[in-house]
Amino acid sequence: MQITVKPLEEKYLAQVIEIWNEVVEEGVAFPQEEYLEMESGRTFFEAQTYVGAAVGTTEQNQEEVYGMYILHPNNIGRCGHISNASFAVRSSSRGLHIGELLVKDCLSQAKKAGFSLMQFNAVVDCNVHARHLYERLGFQELGSIPAGFRMKDGHYEDIHVYIRQLEEV
Repeated sequence: MQITVKPLEEKYLAQVIEIWNEVVEEGVAFPQEEYLEMESGRTFFEAQTYVGAAVGTTEQNQEEVYGMYILHPNNIGRCGHISNASFAVRSSSRGLHIGELLVKDCLSQAKKAGFSLMQFNAVVDCNVHARHLYERLGFQELGSIPAGFRMKDGHYEDIHVYIRQLEEV
């Protein structure tokens, strides 16, 4: 199956919201606790610099979204050249290297949007697959924040801060 990363289109919105909400429900990666509905999701995604969707065609010749990402500034003004992103892969599609497709596309889109750095502020310690992927793709860990993330079950995990120059894309 061929999976490509495309800009978010209206026809993918419901699936992108479903994937986003699945990660929120799991409670181990995103800081958000509220679920997106169609209108709140549309508003949220329209506010991003870029939203990418990993899309493939099923055996029934239907387009399916397997993962998604959002790209936006990490800060404003004199720090506005630093981007930030969040990634989500449908749980049934994990292990298919979709995350790698998403991150690589995001790095390219960030550079096209004029950013020169990408920073991840809160990569949860137990998210080892993401951490290994980021490190393999050239991100450097700047440090960690002890007990920086409240897990769904109420315990706290450390979070890690990562950075990468975009000129290396």
